Amino acid sequence: MVISYRLTVVVIAAVFLQQALAVKHTVGGSQGWEESTDFDSWSSAQTFKVGDELEFKYSPLHNVAELPSESAFKQCDVSAASNSLSGGDNNVKLTKAGTRYFACGTSGHCEQGMKVKITTVAADGSPSSPAGSSTTPAATTGSTSAAGPRRQLISIFGLMVFVTILV
Repeated sequence: MVISYRLTVVVIAAVFLQQALAVKHTVGGSQGWEESTDFDSWSSAQTFKVGDELEFKYSPLHNVAELPSESAFKQCDVSAASNSLSGGDNNVKLTKAGTRYFACGTSGHCEQGMKVKITTVAADGSPSSPAGSSTTPAATTGSTSAAGPRRQLISIFGLMVFVTILV
């Protein structure tokens, strides 16, 4: 009985730890999802891992279309969107390794460079699945703040204290 109790505590702790280590990436950094942002530079400076979230912040002039393939991305074929978001503040959970493509669906914006390719790696850092594969969209809306390194450390410390007390 004691062993199953401890195992349950360890499993719960592992779930909380994974969530504490997830990162929220504001797409485009401080500029957000705007036409003037260099999305290629921004995305190449990031490491996206399974469990992380993309946060799209933008004005009502824009929206977010998730495109199903690299071909649709290169051609800015927003009519082929597998998922469309609007409202100015959207979060997309990165649920598995692979490549996903996003573009602004406002006429002409994608062609002007308002698009981003996101390559997600496994949480352990191993390479992603083959290029061209996509993941099932998982989007939420809301305005939650980014979890910075300090918040992550506090979460991990709290989790360790919790596990120590229960075990």
